[in-house]
Amino acid sequence: MAQDAVPPCPHCGQPLARFSLPDEGGWDGTFQLACFNDDCPYFVRGWAWMEEHYGVRSSYRYRLDPATGQASPIPVWSRNALRDRIIEDDVLAGPSGEDVIPGDAPGQGGEGI
Repeated sequence: MAQDAVPPCPHCGQPLARFSLPDEGGWDGTFQLACFNDDCPYFVRGWAWMEEHYGVRSSYRYRLDPATGQASPIPVWSRNALRDRIIEDDVLAGPSGEDVIPGDAPGQGGEGI
């Protein structure tokens, strides 16, 4: 998925991030999108809402299934929950569309890889 095709969070406007799904999670696909902005109002107000309605110390983040377009909250138990599943882009598109691996330019330590 092209980075410019990733929609923003409707609650804070920050770009959504791809995160990998657990193998046995029951979801179709290998990743979904979520807002990992800790200042997002949806995430911030989730702490009080979950405590008030369920008596638990947790919140939720905005989640979007890119295959279906369906959005829903994804529960999180801390600010760092699911951050270890964020998918970082390691291959970037060069000026003519070819794949460029960061650090592969001459003089950047990628020679001979």
